[in-house]
Amino acid sequence: MADLYSVLGVERDADQDHIKRAYRKLARKLHPDVNSDPETQDHFKEITAAYEVLSDPGKRRNYDMGGDGGFGNFGNAGFGFGDIMDAFFGAGAGNRGPRPRMRAGQDALIRIEVDLDEACFGTEREISVESAVRCTKCDGTGCADGSKPRICDICRGRGETQQVTRSFIGQVMTSRPCVNCQGYGSVIPDPCPECAGDGRVRARQTIPVKIPAGVETGNRIQLSGRGEVGPGGGPAGDLYVEIVQTPHEFLLRDGDTLHIALGITMAAAALGTTLSVETLDGPIPVMIKAGTQSGATIPVKGKGVTHLRGGGRGDLIVHLEVHTPTKLNKEQEELLAKFAQLRGEKDGEAQMQRHDGGFFSKFRDAFGR
Repeated sequence: MADLYSVLGVERDADQDHIKRAYRKLARKLHPDVNSDPETQDHFKEITAAYEVLSDPGKRRNYDMGGDGGFGNFGNAGFGFGDIMDAFFGAGAGNRGPRPRMRAGQDALIRIEVDLDEACFGTEREISVESAVRCTKCDGTGCADGSKPRICDICRGRGETQQVTRSFIGQVMTSRPCVNCQGYGSVIPDPCPECAGDGRVRARQTIPVKIPAGVETGNRIQLSGRGEVGPGGGPAGDLYVEIVQTPHEFLLRDGDTLHIALGITMAAAALGTTLSVETLDGPIPVMIKAGTQSGATIPVKGKGVTHLRGGGRGDLIVHLEVHTPTKLNKEQEELLAKFAQLRGEKDGEAQMQRHDGGFFSKFRDAFGR
């Protein structure tokens, strides 16, 4: 048995689109309606049988694992396991009918990046997507101008062929999809030159997308009917837009809560002050109370991310870290020593503190501070 990939002239890792294009290219040259040479017709049946296996994920997986893709023999009897099931349960004895050329299209997925500001307040985007669209030249029929599908000469429109074989259980009638029309029951003698009979072509579209306020990484927006158009001009699937939020320079997001780290001087922490803090709404003043300790947090209501479902916004949490000076001149050292003396502080004294490896330590690590 010839290698099916070699029959179609594709690599073993070829994707479905590449396999389909390779088959169409060969079919246009070898189709019985185009070339009546008996050897050519045999070759056409061979590529059609190869395509039936490689275009079906299950059959292709079976073939790649050393199976026959569903076309092998069961022992030496000349029929497969599916034929035996047909013989016992009668599935092959009746006409299941041709399969429709028009089928629903597949869903598609695209990822887009948004910054924190867009994720918080929402935005509108235009995305460029390359996908299968209805062929405008034939309006999805797959037929060239003035032509139409013709009843298959082999299966007479049934979409399948039947064969009687002898086996150890007697005569068995089996049914298989017609290799001439691929189970459609009809052939397209004059395919559309634009889509090669598929009823769709690849094209790039620009699609507007409304991104709601409050989205975060992993959220998906469903655009109904904007996915791949189905074969034969069938209805399109859906397009899913997956959100990827890019990191902000200063703000760290945790759900609908935002966090920001501020480094303040020892004097500001001791005496108190008012600082300007950057938010998604612009700078706002934040009051630092006298005696603030390193690791303290200040919540700012309503300055976080918009709730995706429901109104309102989360909070902004300001994390404070007191910076101790590392370089002092002589005058500063004397003043600081005088300050310690006035407070009654002694060298070598230390107060034991309970360790609290809370959020702020992780927060500083995330910001590389």
